[in-house]
Amino acid sequence: MTIIYAVDDDPDVLSTLGRVLRADGYEVQLGSSGKEALEMVDRRKPDLLILDIIMPPGIDGVTVCRNVRANTNLILLPILFLTAKGATDDIVDGLDAGADDYIVKPFDIKELRARVAALLRRGKRTEQQAPSSILQIRNLKLDTNTYCAYVDEEQISLTTTEYRLLRHLMENHNQTLTLSQLLQSVWDYPPDTGDPDLVRAHVRNLRKKLEKSGNEQNFIRTVYGVGYIIAS
Repeated sequence: MTIIYAVDDDPDVLSTLGRVLRADGYEVQLGSSGKEALEMVDRRKPDLLILDIIMPPGIDGVTVCRNVRANTNLILLPILFLTAKGATDDIVDGLDAGADDYIVKPFDIKELRARVAALLRRGKRTEQQAPSSILQIRNLKLDTNTYCAYVDEEQISLTTTEYRLLRHLMENHNQTLTLSQLLQSVWDYPPDTGDPDLVRAHVRNLRKKLEKSGNEQNFIRTVYGVGYIIAS
């Protein structure tokens, strides 16, 4: 059975998450603090982690996310953030920490179900992709078995979403992909839905990783007013 951990310090939100997700057939474990979240993940790896960003006192959701991403065994764990409406800085911090997606409070139940289902589908498809395949463009390599990228043989660990985004761009190299196309192909959103800022944030984070070693190549190029391209 699919296991989801949901962590939020608001008991009403937590109750709603538990009720809705269990009704959809998931095994759900609930927590109310960042400390609990880390303990839950340490005991047993879930299929999806849902985190509130602001969880005073102690460890907030962003800190939990960074700790999870620092564990190589959890690098591909899908993470969905819950955030208060209008908390743009919180969203940016959450995506920078390695979250795959976010949903704004107060959230629509139908939207929550759709986001959860999409994240779980992405995770399953990623695991089922053909092993031991190497994609290479210039001095950038992507190992689809380990989900790691390499720039001049320096290994770079990627989250699930970063891996899927980079793979899609590399498999479609020399093609400009629009934000809408990326939302559909990488995030599994229906046409004309999803937040373009989600794509921009993940592209920014991916660029940081690919260029962190001082490499000055601009692998992912912006085609202004259109989208992104990786050119061979």
